[in-house]
Amino acid sequence: MEVTNVTEYQAIAKEKLPKMVYDYYASGAEDQWTLEENRNAFSRILFRPRILIDVSKIDMTTTILGFKISMPIMLAPTAMQKMAHPEGEYATARAASSAGTIMTLSSWATSSVEEVASTGPGIRFFQLYVYKDRNVVAQLVRRAERAGFKAIALTVDTPRLGRREADIKNRFTLPPFLTLKNFEGLDLGKMDEANDSGLASYVAGQIDRTLSWKDVKWLQTITTMPILVKGVITAEDTRLAIQAGAAGIIVSNHGARQLDYVPATIMALEEVVKAAQGRVPVFLDGGVRRGTDVFKALALGASGIFIGRPVVFSLAAEGEAGVRKVLQMLRDEFELTMALSGCTSLREITRDHIVTEWDAPRARPGPR
Repeated sequence: MEVTNVTEYQAIAKEKLPKMVYDYYASGAEDQWTLEENRNAFSRILFRPRILIDVSKIDMTTTILGFKISMPIMLAPTAMQKMAHPEGEYATARAASSAGTIMTLSSWATSSVEEVASTGPGIRFFQLYVYKDRNVVAQLVRRAERAGFKAIALTVDTPRLGRREADIKNRFTLPPFLTLKNFEGLDLGKMDEANDSGLASYVAGQIDRTLSWKDVKWLQTITTMPILVKGVITAEDTRLAIQAGAAGIIVSNHGARQLDYVPATIMALEEVVKAAQGRVPVFLDGGVRRGTDVFKALALGASGIFIGRPVVFSLAAEGEAGVRKVLQMLRDEFELTMALSGCTSLREITRDHIVTEWDAPRARPGPR
């Protein structure tokens, strides 16, 4: 059966992967209300397409932090990709590079920053978790910079790991033949078996719960890479992030894996965009499965989006070719959505191209 959309890869991945691994990738926190809402919220935003516009040439290119990419669709950090496929992050890096877009490597990757850099040229960002031992953090940031990574995506929504019940039931731990490659030499690469989730225990032991805005400033003293703050969903934190020197904001609820009953990211996006007032770019991750979703995010003011689960599911199904296909399908769908909406470049996508539940009713002409 030919795969014709991004969502179809999830069922294929479920068949192929061990239950513990599939559940780790697929599940959200607690009741998984936000997990479902991240998707469902997109379906409540409708289009107002404009017609009879010449759409014979469509330009999807954009510039992110000064780097030109082929489309506003990028790869979010997803951990431990070698659980999905033996080539793991190598395959993902090659797919992103061939699509002309940005890959974000997870701190908890099963391939190191140096290994991913060795796959060839490409624009890559590094997602950072702040460990209790700041020397570990400084060392890792320096290694990413030396390996040619262009930005840090600082995850700020994980002082503790969210309660992911599938991982507790499965006693999730990293398979014995794999390590968290970036921490291998520091004796932080292995995850112990635990009575609940091995990852939750690892986070409790290693990740710094004291992380605060002053640390965002500290990071800027140890690197010249711009810092994107990943995990902002309110106007208040948007303003604080900009004050702290963030170069950009990623509206994210961690794929609904942290605090359940936070809004879908697409619902939080406009609040963040308005608070940012154009001072820094705002990005979105969470629930993007269609080109129409990409358009909706851009219409609400996002500069680009990141996809997470579609990468690991397609990787599990077809390796590098699967990830390439996901990026191509999203690109093709997005291009079609632009054409049918009457937009020939990203700057032509406006708030008027969509209608949301919270919009004031449009003035109707009165009776004659």
